[in-house]
Amino acid sequence: MPSTRDIRRRIRSVKNTAQITKAMQMVAAAKMRKAQQAALAGRPYAALMNEVLARAAARTVAFKHPLLEMRPVRKRAVILVSTDRGLCGALNSNLFREAVKFNQSNAVFITAGRKAAQFAARVRRPLAAEFTYQDTPQFGEARAISKFAQDLFLKGEVDAVDILFTNFISTLTQQPKVAPFLPIGKIAAVRAGHSGAPEPEPLSPTVTTDVFEFEPDEITVLGALLPHSLSFRIYQILLEARASEHSARMVAMKNATDNAQQLIKGLTLEYNKLRQSNITKELLEIATAQMAVG
Repeated sequence: MPSTRDIRRRIRSVKNTAQITKAMQMVAAAKMRKAQQAALAGRPYAALMNEVLARAAARTVAFKHPLLEMRPVRKRAVILVSTDRGLCGALNSNLFREAVKFNQSNAVFITAGRKAAQFAARVRRPLAAEFTYQDTPQFGEARAISKFAQDLFLKGEVDAVDILFTNFISTLTQQPKVAPFLPIGKIAAVRAGHSGAPEPEPLSPTVTTDVFEFEPDEITVLGALLPHSLSFRIYQILLEARASEHSARMVAMKNATDNAQQLIKGLTLEYNKLRQSNITKELLEIATAQMAVG
């Protein structure tokens, strides 16, 4: 049975832990608000860029590009976007549970985030490249990831590229999602919804009434826009991943703080009961001694 000293020591230890988790919760909450605003602000631009590409491509029947080429998939690359640090609940575990579903014999990973690189090494999956991105993702970081994936596809080293990331839905809900990246296939418009990688929507009939003039020509313009749109798509996904990370960490630290407070209450009650039992025992010993003397 623990002594009162042991219980007091444990209470102090849990209080120190609660202070740390409370501080981490407040830091994560501040970062979460900033990350959520960045992710939400980027969604309309991503949807509008896809719509412009779809409408322009619809007026350019002869347009062809290597990134649009569909071919049999013999080898696949997976861009795995994770966090750099832990303490964010089951966020990474749910993500990696989806990652192991890819066929090990024909899938190679491109990781963004230290946890993803550690996962690939732990499960001994082929790793093509490791990338990191800042707490506030930069477009240059996304462009580097996108260019590497495009080079693999254009050189024929892979026949398809997918992205596996954590899709931010709300502060309490984040879900792992697999989205196709390459080949682009048929360009279609998308709507700005709750997803960082929205699904294609069919073009409306009014698209055919639009008239586009290209300078210098449609091949050059669309050829430059396609790689840029892919880079921005990666950038938007990095924003979604950061928003998911900070939201999950804030919730996890809040739960840890609440659990610590409950544990402190239980230990305090146990300490008071033990202390009362010791006092009662001492009083009985004094009373017994007085009776023996008398």
